[in-house]
Amino acid sequence: MDKVAGQKGAAQFLYPAIDPYDQRMLDVGNGHRIYVEQCGRPDGVPVVVLHGGPGGGCSPAMRRYFDPAHYRVILFDQRGCGRSRPHASVEDNTTWHLVADIEKIRETLGIDRWVLFGGSWGATLALIYAQTHPDRALHMVLRGVFLMTQRELKWFYGGGAGQFWPDMWQRFVDLIPEDERDDLIAAYNRRLFSDDLMQETRFARAWASWENTLASIANDGPGGESPAEYARAFARLENHYFSNAGFLEEDGQILKNAELLSGIPGTIVQGRYDMICPPVSAHALHAAWPGSKLVMIPRAGHALSEPGISAQLVRTTNALRRSLTPDD
Repeated sequence: MDKVAGQKGAAQFLYPAIDPYDQRMLDVGNGHRIYVEQCGRPDGVPVVVLHGGPGGGCSPAMRRYFDPAHYRVILFDQRGCGRSRPHASVEDNTTWHLVADIEKIRETLGIDRWVLFGGSWGATLALIYAQTHPDRALHMVLRGVFLMTQRELKWFYGGGAGQFWPDMWQRFVDLIPEDERDDLIAAYNRRLFSDDLMQETRFARAWASWENTLASIANDGPGGESPAEYARAFARLENHYFSNAGFLEEDGQILKNAELLSGIPGTIVQGRYDMICPPVSAHALHAAWPGSKLVMIPRAGHALSEPGISAQLVRTTNALRRSLTPDD
């Protein structure tokens, strides 16, 4: 889950735009090549940015949460989205492929340990990576926590969020025949993978619109349609992962394995009125993870670019780089 909402006022909290000094396509096997970029200070504190979705792709705005004079920022488009190829492909595309990709990026760039920065699905992926490779996580900065549980999926695709947005929910549901509405993820799956490009695009835009409309507390209805290429990758990849319960071994796996995070410090930044990833998940994660700090942002929704969330993330990365480079 996740999209950066374009919200007025957010830019005041961000560093000026910085261009990457290194861009490459990295072959990760299985026919996949992923886009990787580096920007900021080559010998700075390394941080890897994990975008949302799955399928959201990284954007230049994501560079702007880090002081470029102190951070070495690594961004990449996960398999099947953004500039990675093949586009919108779900073949050999699972959580465990992505965890392996992150490790390959780290090894390729010669990084020992790094900060993990991710929101929504990016937070999910950061947590799973850290539980798999705890010795590689220097610190975690998470936003809009999504734990990849059936409870969360039922909230967003089973009518929970729809009780607050009944008009938008009706638009999302009305595209599906009544006899298929008991499982909207499965119903959309049949149409997103129909091999009919026009149908896939139509349902992909509806899928993306439902999520994007609820991203920011300032939204009052759907904006314009997402570009067809973006929407198709976003919707297909999200649906693929959600249909397979994130490829985890059991529901609630991340919280059950919270002890694996012992010794890894982290900061959780959560919008109080997040309609996509309700705060109960962030609260539960914080309770299970002794090394974490939870910062609840009032009057904020889900989007990375919510002003209060942006401000707190910059405060967090500034404080973190000072603690990691005490002689600064």
